[in-house]
Amino acid sequence: MSISEFNGFEELQNELSSILKTVENPIKILEIGAKDFVNDLLKLTRPYSKIKKSGYTHLIDSFAYEIKDDEIIVGWGKYYGRMVEEGTKNIPSQPHLKPTFEKNKEKYYKKMIEKIF
Repeated sequence: MSISEFNGFEELQNELSSILKTVENPIKILEIGAKDFVNDLLKLTRPYSKIKKSGYTHLIDSFAYEIKDDEIIVGWGKYYGRMVEEGTKNIPSQPHLKPTFEKNKEKYYKKMIEKIF
């Protein structure tokens, strides 16, 4: 084998090394997608609420993400968010998290991949 055959491997190794340096902290890459996801959730139409007292925050206005250990958690600031999303035995589900993610996941993936490269 000649040395010229190894030039491709050297280029690949250099490219992989640069990618690994970028992805040393994958949480930062995932955070890009999480931020966009939360921004899209905050833009959802707010269904009519019967609650009118001061200081009330609508469920949709409570979306946020949190970095906990080695993961990012996207969810609600209200305890009953999961009950609305998945329903209960007495209340039908009104999903908003999953449909929003499924509709826009390619956009989130693209932004995260752009950050890597």
